[in-house]
Amino acid sequence: MNAPAAIDVTTTDWTCFDVSIQDHVAHIRLKRPEAMNSMVREFWNELPRIVRDIDDNARARCIVISSTGKHFCAGMDLAVFQGGGSTSAPASQDRHINAEAMRHHVKNLQDSFSCLDEARIPVIAAIQGGCVGGAVDMTSACDIRYCTADAFFVIQEINIGMTADVGTFPRLCKLIPEGWVRELAYTGRRLTAQRAKEIGLVNEVFDTHEQVIDHALVTAREIASKAPLAVTGSKVMINYARDHTIKDGLDYIAVWQTAMFSGPHMAEAFKAKAEKRDPQFENLAPLRKEM
Repeated sequence: MNAPAAIDVTTTDWTCFDVSIQDHVAHIRLKRPEAMNSMVREFWNELPRIVRDIDDNARARCIVISSTGKHFCAGMDLAVFQGGGSTSAPASQDRHINAEAMRHHVKNLQDSFSCLDEARIPVIAAIQGGCVGGAVDMTSACDIRYCTADAFFVIQEINIGMTADVGTFPRLCKLIPEGWVRELAYTGRRLTAQRAKEIGLVNEVFDTHEQVIDHALVTAREIASKAPLAVTGSKVMINYARDHTIKDGLDYIAVWQTAMFSGPHMAEAFKAKAEKRDPQFENLAPLRKEM
């Protein structure tokens, strides 16, 4: 069996992102502030490659996604639409054949954000200014969201004559009351930072961009200090409970604990507390993707 192909995500010259890893925390920053960090074609390929490399190779225990400039992200870049919609030029004269291909194209776009939800490690979003269109899809796939007081959220797709299709509706309906999802989806209105906190979309609101990033990194480092197996188990169980009945969730956690309950990890946690030191835990194992 071969390990996943090795790349150094921190030194690769990404078009849309800067990546750093320190104290078991990976920090992914959108780096196109002059274009309001809009999602050009490269964005959709780079993000899942970065996240999956970090996750598959256990390079970090938590991920923080932040941005640069006045706005977090303006969503899909208009040039993508002008190039023939959100897909490439039709491959066939048969509209039904093209529709089937379009379905797979949309699913590929969805996978660019599903990688955040499916990662073994938690993902925290630190949001400033506008979080628009596709950026709502992206941040709704994160585990935790913090934002600045000037942040706002817009389901922009309705304002340009389309239905949001990359993850906003399936995920937002699990995060905030359905009535709010409907109002935002039908009207394209801005959801303010304070209202986002009141309805549970974000955990906390901060005065400045620096403060929200600092808090996200502090939280990420705290998560990274915990037993990685217990953290990933918690994420798996929370996601499973979200998508299943209570009965199914209880059964699954019982099966998980049967296989992965770790007495040694608990012993280390208790011992470190008694000795007033930081506990030392082994990282998750890199995943084998190729046979």
